[in-house]
Amino acid sequence: MALTRISRRHSPLPVLVTAAVVAAVALLPLGFVVWATISTGWVEAEKLIFRPRTGELLWNTSRLTAGAVTLCAVIGTATAWLVERSALPGRRLWHVLLAAPLAVPAFVNSYAWVSIIPSATGYGGALLVVTLSYFPFVHLPVSAALRGLDPALEETAHALGLARRRTFGRVVLPQLRPALLGGALLVALHLLAEFGALQMLRFPTFTTAIYDQYQSTYNGPAANMLAVVLVLCCLLLLTGELRGRGRARLSRLGTGVARPATRVRLGGATAPILLGLGSLVALAVAVPVGSLVFWLVTGSSAEFDAGQLATTTVTSLTLGALGAVCTVVLAMPVAWLAVRHRGWLSTMLERSTYFGNALPGIVVALALVTIGIRVVPDLYQTTVLLVVAYAILFLPRAVVNVRSALAQAPPVLDDVAHSLGTSRPETFRRVVLPLIAPGLGAGAALVFIAVVTELTATLLLAPIGTTTLATQFWSNSDSAAYGAAAPYATLMVLLSAPATYLLTREARRGTAA
Repeated sequence: MALTRISRRHSPLPVLVTAAVVAAVALLPLGFVVWATISTGWVEAEKLIFRPRTGELLWNTSRLTAGAVTLCAVIGTATAWLVERSALPGRRLWHVLLAAPLAVPAFVNSYAWVSIIPSATGYGGALLVVTLSYFPFVHLPVSAALRGLDPALEETAHALGLARRRTFGRVVLPQLRPALLGGALLVALHLLAEFGALQMLRFPTFTTAIYDQYQSTYNGPAANMLAVVLVLCCLLLLTGELRGRGRARLSRLGTGVARPATRVRLGGATAPILLGLGSLVALAVAVPVGSLVFWLVTGSSAEFDAGQLATTTVTSLTLGALGAVCTVVLAMPVAWLAVRHRGWLSTMLERSTYFGNALPGIVVALALVTIGIRVVPDLYQTTVLLVVAYAILFLPRAVVNVRSALAQAPPVLDDVAHSLGTSRPETFRRVVLPLIAPGLGAGAALVFIAVVTELTATLLLAPIGTTTLATQFWSNSDSAAYGAAAPYATLMVLLSAPATYLLTREARRGTAA
């Protein structure tokens, strides 16, 4: 313990400076929004913000977010309860199937529905597609929360005569609130950032309008002011989620291991519930996968350019590898300070890296486009700027995993190595790195998959002539060449599937057969 305290007295100035630079880069989009507002001026900003078009976009974005969050919360909580608390046949398999929609990007899901049912557009089609794509964001955390609850409180409520439904509402649901609100926040933030799916479904929101403004007229002030409103929506959601959590602590006190809950028998409801779950999985997974198979077999995909498919695949894999490595490297100093040198400064630097993930990709891309044109023109439309965008967008995925890994690597081992005369770089290489390698790998894998399927920032920032699986898919699907788009979508799904399975593996271990 004494050795640990000694190591913490030394201020890691190089690490601190590096972490500060990383935080500054992550805050560039937020700084861009503030700068755009100031430079535009209040009079012009007022004209651009308070106009009928903005009100229409706000109404569309708000009602889609409210509807999808509500449906995802209900579906995700219900499916989580069925998997974790009921005697549902094949619970382990259902848990994997209910997480499987995460392997299908939302814009691929919309492609599947529109290519089969062209009328599946507008608010109804958008609500259907985003709900089917995003309900696992609620299902997974609520499942984990249910699995960790001690059933003692529920049993006490039953013993006092409280019915099962009232017990769920008064005892279980309050304990699920952090997980439920966290999942709902993820759904809402993804909706604010979603472009491809909503553009294909012809449902205009702030993100689609910003992209249209940029692409059609390059109206910088108009796009920037829409971005300001979008950022305010993000901040409103973040604040609402924090207030919704409350200050109550819901953790269990005392030692020991919680007993598994007694599973509820479904009785005569088993068949209808299985039918409902099967229908949900069919709509969320079987429809997009079946659509891809259909267009691969019967569409014009036989005429697609195999060389172009190979080139875009290599480009996507290369960008994914570059983005993953750079993001994990940037996450290292931030996570190191947060774990090994805790304090208000390290906490502030760590939290700063989360803003990029909370902001839509279109805002991050616009910020870097402006910076590239006005500040560093040599970087505009280069791979470097594109990789920077990936790092800003997906840095939290790496920071979370690296921090978790570092938390399990005792700092006393570093001190022992130093006392034996080993230098700090050598200690990191020989002692720390082997211990945190799994966390680094997990973070890199999550970033890699995110980069491979990223669309908005890539469309705006990719160098001229550079195409990825996502952008080439978008180009073909946007021109209704569904057969030619299918191979690119299929490869994205195949590359996303392993990461989705990893999300459920630990949960499956904790669920009884």
